[in-house]
Amino acid sequence: MAHQISVFAENKPGRIEKITGLLAQAGINIRAITISSANGFGVIKVLTDQPQKAYAVLRENNLPAYLQEVIAVVMEDQPGGLHRIAKALTENQINIEDAYGFVIESGKKAVLVLQVESQPRAQSILERQGFTLLSDEELYRL
Repeated sequence: MAHQISVFAENKPGRIEKITGLLAQAGINIRAITISSANGFGVIKVLTDQPQKAYAVLRENNLPAYLQEVIAVVMEDQPGGLHRIAKALTENQINIEDAYGFVIESGKKAVLVLQVESQPRAQSILERQGFTLLSDEELYRL
């Protein structure tokens, strides 16, 4: 199981700078980040090399941060790579609630980070379908 940190923040200048500055000062490396906003507020999701420490640092600095379990699944970085994962989940009635991805090796390997309604069941389905799931340690050594 992998973990991401979600930070809820008002959409205004300096929010991302504050978060990234705190993590940098603590020696925490950001591996992936997504930012989305609506109606003046946003959610910043980060994968770091030290998720527990990152969560603690952000909370100590009064930021509304939440540590969440996610599924990090290796996929082929080529046409159809994402489709194979989506199909495996759809065939088993698993809804993808949130997702983002990043390339590890162009044309060969990428990682899809998923939040789904039934994490243990989705993990089991993906593993049975032959997909490789990454733990925190494996994810951050890529």
